[in-house]
Amino acid sequence: MAGIPLSDDYPVRRIPVATYLLIAGNVLIYLLSPMSLIAVWYGGDLPARLCSVELYIHRWGAIPVELLGGGQVAPPSECPGGDYAKAPWISAFTSMFLHGGVAHLLGNMVYLFVFGPVVEDRLGRLRYLALYLVCGLVSVYAHALTDPAGQSPLVGASGAISAVLGAYLVVQFRSRVITLVLVFPVRLPGWALVGTYFVLQYVLYIGMPSAPGGDSVAYAAHVYGFIAGVLGGLLIHRVRWRSGTRLSDMY
Repeated sequence: MAGIPLSDDYPVRRIPVATYLLIAGNVLIYLLSPMSLIAVWYGGDLPARLCSVELYIHRWGAIPVELLGGGQVAPPSECPGGDYAKAPWISAFTSMFLHGGVAHLLGNMVYLFVFGPVVEDRLGRLRYLALYLVCGLVSVYAHALTDPAGQSPLVGASGAISAVLGAYLVVQFRSRVITLVLVFPVRLPGWALVGTYFVLQYVLYIGMPSAPGGDSVAYAAHVYGFIAGVLGGLLIHRVRWRSGTRLSDMY
């Protein structure tokens, strides 16, 4: 990345309620998960907590082989409570609201906080939410197709947030984004920052393919989520051009 985005200079015309709700939802779910230190009901000793994390991720994370009809994957340990029944299509949705740690959560939420309000303002709340969720699901299943035998759970909002960045490239690429480069705030063109993100994710995707069933960053989800966001943004704008109505004034 070119740096850490801090703010966008586009003047949003309304409170970005949908973006704030998504951020609040992601943070709340993390705080209630066994990955959070304040969730003491999962047990205080390390073995119990590790078992809780393992079962939680396997139950609510998106596992490629499950998504593609390969049957439910049992947790790799003998932790009690692993006999649950899992609906893979539900895990494709829930996985978008799980995070493996504080750094993972904060990294995603920073990008959503900076770019989400702009896209929400340009598309309208309902269309923005639809784009976020639908493209997020597309990114999850695209990741599964790149590793159909994978048994490692996919978690994180990165695919959906990549879609927001892709839509941003379509709807408001002229903005300037204040970005922290090393320790210096710099104003960069929005298209350059978002474009750099996509190029980096694509290079990592083709240069560091994940081994089947192995643990790795889901670059495929980032790449295909971004592409889905671009296509979704273009589709919404096409509807706007045909109808002659400003979608940004609609909900």
